[in-house]
Amino acid sequence: MKVLVFAGSTRIASFNRKLAREAAAMARERGAEVTHLELADYDLPMYNADLEARGTPPDVLRLKQLFWEHPAWIVCTPEYNASYPALMKNTLDWLSSPVKGDAVWHDDFRFSRGKVVGVLSASPGALGGLRSQSHLIPLLLNLQCWVAPQTYALGRAGSAFDDQGRLLDEASRARAQIVIDQVLWAAARLQPE
Repeated sequence: MKVLVFAGSTRIASFNRKLAREAAAMARERGAEVTHLELADYDLPMYNADLEARGTPPDVLRLKQLFWEHPAWIVCTPEYNASYPALMKNTLDWLSSPVKGDAVWHDDFRFSRGKVVGVLSASPGALGGLRSQSHLIPLLLNLQCWVAPQTYALGRAGSAFDDQGRLLDEASRARAQIVIDQVLWAAARLQPE
C-alpha cells in the first residue's frame, strides 16, 4: 500500500512534523510503501485566481500527481486559533483547483477522490489539536476522501517526544497506530480491482 504522510507545518521544530515522521515510520513497520512529504520543499504561493490564470505553478502540478499516486494519506495538522493552519488550506485549495485545458487535471477532485485519510494532530495544549481536526475533516469529506473514523490528538506535545523526535509514551504510539492501521485496512479494501 502506498501511503503519503505529511504535516500542515513548515516550522523546523514543529510537533506535527515530528508526529508525521513517527507516523511514516509506523506505517513502514506495517509494510506500507511510505512517501513522507515535506510541504516546505514546494513553492506554493497563496492561492489567487488571477495568479492561477497566468498558469498553474509547476509545484502544484507535481503535488497533484504525488497525491493522486497514493491511495492512502496520513495528515498531521497543527491547530491555529482552534482550526487548521493556512498552509493546509492553501495546499488543498491549489490541489483542488482544476487546470483549464489540461487533459488530466481539469478534474478538480482527481487528486483526492476516494483516498483514505487518517487524521492526526499535535499541540502543546491539552486538547492536542482536536478542534483543528473538527474543521479539517469536513474539508476532506468535501474533497471526496474517505476519512478513517478513528483520529488521534496528541496533547502536551512539548513533552511528548524525545531528543530524536520519537514519541515517549507507548499509549500515544498505540493510539496513533490505530489510525494508521485503519487507513491501511480501508485503503486495501477500497482499491479498484
